[in-house]
Amino acid sequence: MDNQTVVVEFIIVGLSNNHHVNIILFAVLSVVFFLTVIGNITVVTLSLVDHRLQSPMYFFLRNFSLLQICFSLVIMPRFLYSLLTERKFISLPGCFLQLLLFFVVGSCIFFHVCTMSFDRYMAICHPLRYSTIMNGRVCFQLVLGCWVMSFLLLFPPTFMVVLLPFCGPNVINHFYCDIAALLQLSCIDTGHIELMLLVAYVVALPGTLTVIIISYGCIICTIMRIPSTAGRKKAFSTCSAHLIVVTILYSSTIFRYIRPGQRGTQDFDKVVSLVYCVVTQLFNPYIYALRNEQVKQALKDIFGRTISKCLRIS
Repeated sequence: MDNQTVVVEFIIVGLSNNHHVNIILFAVLSVVFFLTVIGNITVVTLSLVDHRLQSPMYFFLRNFSLLQICFSLVIMPRFLYSLLTERKFISLPGCFLQLLLFFVVGSCIFFHVCTMSFDRYMAICHPLRYSTIMNGRVCFQLVLGCWVMSFLLLFPPTFMVVLLPFCGPNVINHFYCDIAALLQLSCIDTGHIELMLLVAYVVALPGTLTVIIISYGCIICTIMRIPSTAGRKKAFSTCSAHLIVVTILYSSTIFRYIRPGQRGTQDFDKVVSLVYCVVTQLFNPYIYALRNEQVKQALKDIFGRTISKCLRIS
């Protein structure tokens, strides 16, 4: 230990060391980041200003969009900055803050998707009791519960990673402060932290996925009893779009994190991480909200009123 240097910053390798590839990645990911943020801001704004979007479903969608914005801001700005400037250094406090926010906000997204599936189950399978059960107080408690569960599950093991000694090397083979790489760089054994993380991952991923599968299973059974073919087709179209996003999100994340050990980050892991950190974040606002007929109509009305005001002023 006397001959080792205490690490004060990390080097994040990123996706490529080729300057031209990084410029292309910067251009593409900047557009993706812009569309993700704009899409989610649109959902939040519409759900606040339009009286038709005041049901529990849109309350959950608004909070889900806010989560998406927060999660994108945790990863993308610094990643884009490193692609453009090729400055790959990050301080220990900056790395640990990104790690903590990544896991707490990220796990909250999964609990929120689970909550939205339960909301849809109540709306479709128990429509007469829906407004009574899913009142404003219950909706607020469910959203608060998502945050509390995320914090209680992921904060303890993540904080233990912050307390680990790092004596070098200091190279993280990822495009953000990945916990597997940090565990690998630690000077001491981290088996107890890996076990805590595995338990947290199982609760946050397969645990919430089980609730989603049960909810959509009940929803599909209810839809099958709809007498109208057009009604069944419309309902299946909405459910299938949701399930595609859920499948991509959960399959990539479970593949990445549900492992006996968290040591050893491989290049393929970075590609998988890109799927749930970037791709699904882009699709979520458009699949969950902006395809909805009420949301599209509210968007048209706002655009119509805005254009009318501009014409009157001119």
